Amino acid sequence: MDPMNEIECALRAAAGGLPGPTEEQDRTFAERAEAAGLVDVAYTSVDSPLGPLTVVGTPAGLVRVAYAGYRSQDDVLEDLAGRLSPRIVEAPARLDRARRELDEYFLGRRRTFDLPIDWSLCRGFTRGVLQATVRIPYGQLGTYATVAAEAGSPRGVRAAGNALGANPMPVVVPCHRVVRTGGALGGYTGGIERKQHLLRLEGALD
Repeated sequence: MDPMNEIECALRAAAGGLPGPTEEQDRTFAERAEAAGLVDVAYTSVDSPLGPLTVVGTPAGLVRVAYAGYRSQDDVLEDLAGRLSPRIVEAPARLDRARRELDEYFLGRRRTFDLPIDWSLCRGFTRGVLQATVRIPYGQLGTYATVAAEAGSPRGVRAAGNALGANPMPVVVPCHRVVRTGGALGGYTGGIERKQHLLRLEGALD
């Protein structure tokens, strides 16, 4: 049996429920597991104009947003099980706020995210770069050099690019707003088409 399935079965048993195919059974299980204090990491899937997003949170806040196609959801969850906790459960209700804010953003009704962020997956210079990126206003652009300098390493442009490429929360942590000094868009974990879509949505790209 897959390790993630073993963990979920154990959680279901501990929460007093058995695996079931219906949404109601899954919802009941998630509620029981959370009430029993058995959920460290919650996840759900959110539809977006960029394709399905895997959205993950902890009690501290949003910790992961992953595009479909780059890595499978199973791979994302397996990675988080090793880095955060194996007690991962699909619990959409716990991520309602994240879903709502993402929906509002893609509809053009939200310019900033008010979600609490769990920075557990980011350390040192990478965290500094990503936190500098959060300060780039909606509809504006920053450069790799700028975020590197704000993170304390003016010469660390290439390292800043690597940090942005490792961004665990694209869209919410807006690495799409960072471009090269000459104006070229540069790379993007979700693919250049997604970066262009987000910049057009914000009016930063014709």
